[in-house]
Amino acid sequence: MLKQFQSSAMHPAQESSTAPPTAFHEFYQDDFRPRDHYLPMWEHIQVTGQQMLGAKAREAHLALHNEGVTFTVYSETNEGIERVWPFDILPRLIAAAEWQQLEAGIKQRIRALNLFLKDLYHGQQILKDGVVPTDLIYHGKDFRREIIGITPPHDIYTHISGIDLIRAEDGEYLVLEDNLRTPSGVSYMIENRIIERRILPEFFAQYRVRRVEHYPELLLQALRHLSPRGAEAAVIVVLTPGIFNSAYFEHTFLAKEMGVELAEGRDLVCKNNKVYLKTTQGLRQVDVIYRRVDDDFLDPLVFRADSMLGVAGVIAAWRAGQVAIANAPGAGIADDKAVYSYVPDIIRYYLGEEPVLASVPTYQMTNPQDRAYVLDNMQTMVIKAVAESGGYGMLMGPSSTVAQRAEFARKVTDNPRNYIAQPVVQISRHLCYLDGELESRHLDLRPFAIYGREIEVVPGGLTRVAMTKGSLVVNSSQGGGSKDTWVLADR
Repeated sequence: MLKQFQSSAMHPAQESSTAPPTAFHEFYQDDFRPRDHYLPMWEHIQVTGQQMLGAKAREAHLALHNEGVTFTVYSETNEGIERVWPFDILPRLIAAAEWQQLEAGIKQRIRALNLFLKDLYHGQQILKDGVVPTDLIYHGKDFRREIIGITPPHDIYTHISGIDLIRAEDGEYLVLEDNLRTPSGVSYMIENRIIERRILPEFFAQYRVRRVEHYPELLLQALRHLSPRGAEAAVIVVLTPGIFNSAYFEHTFLAKEMGVELAEGRDLVCKNNKVYLKTTQGLRQVDVIYRRVDDDFLDPLVFRADSMLGVAGVIAAWRAGQVAIANAPGAGIADDKAVYSYVPDIIRYYLGEEPVLASVPTYQMTNPQDRAYVLDNMQTMVIKAVAESGGYGMLMGPSSTVAQRAEFARKVTDNPRNYIAQPVVQISRHLCYLDGELESRHLDLRPFAIYGREIEVVPGGLTRVAMTKGSLVVNSSQGGGSKDTWVLADR
């Protein structure tokens, strides 16, 4: 019997607000003196001058434009604006010892969350032991009762994960969010590296940087591992919602790099609990679907009946063991923002270990005490819709208006389960070259992990940058940019 734990995450310390502390600076250590591992880069910039950076920045933008590296930003009217991927040429460096801790913490987290999902859709022992509230799960939008009892290949639910990390004011890394449904951004991580190597080879000459370009190879190996007909015979497709999806570039990029078919729902058909790809030579059986379609739209026979994006019968084929789906349907409940605060207890429960990486204090709006405190202090809080991503459904308290706070207060009161709140963290800053000037901007980090025969964390990730001065919102869908992320190898 697993040991029962008393949750320690339900009531964050409610301290009186003070003036926001200074954000940790990744590049500078004090008085604008670069940190040791940035010194070779800084010395090179001083020798060549900022004029060189300007030329390199223009070259990078032109290369991204010519290669069609784009991202769609949606306006309030839901009209998509396709634009060249925003990229800052000054890379972010992560020392080898620092990365070792991050990698260990990410692997620990993914192992525990995968065991959590297996338990939720089978015995639900963690709910019976009172570690996570039953109501929290059963009222979660992404808990899928329809898949209870289905066992995915090798008991893996979290095949591809993107774990969002920030650095607090003292420099400590914190997990901000888990992304376990259809996490995006990995293609931009790779494109950032390709562009950086092309335009700044002199920077690379100063460092030993671990590679990220092998991600598609790792992903292909993991997907082949899932095939019910064996890895060698595996037929794999990337299932995309289509060209109007904001991450369509990524879908096409990964399919091309892996050498597999890119398919829309209309390209697939189910017969006798098997999935087939329509080809000019006839139907071809599919073994693995790397889906970039949300659960709601995946199978109109099980989820939304009006979906035109999914494949009718695919869940029955998955249940019968005739096809593998990555990530597993139902995995979204483990990255529900209301479940997030229980992850430390989930780690202790399943692994018997203390969390390697800390979490941000989180207020549950279903708890009357937490809710009252947050509603009285909205100007110091970030309020998030639990099932949203990409910066949507969020209130940034310090920059909000009275009307916006009143609107969110109504939303929270009407549907407490749909929201959580966290204190504003002054996330770390980094030097950027923007509009001809060297300026500091806030950023986060999304490392990517693949769960195949074992968990592999690609050394680096997508560093997202708030392009607007002073902004703490780094999401690409909200106009954020990115940097190449260099994990330095041991010398």
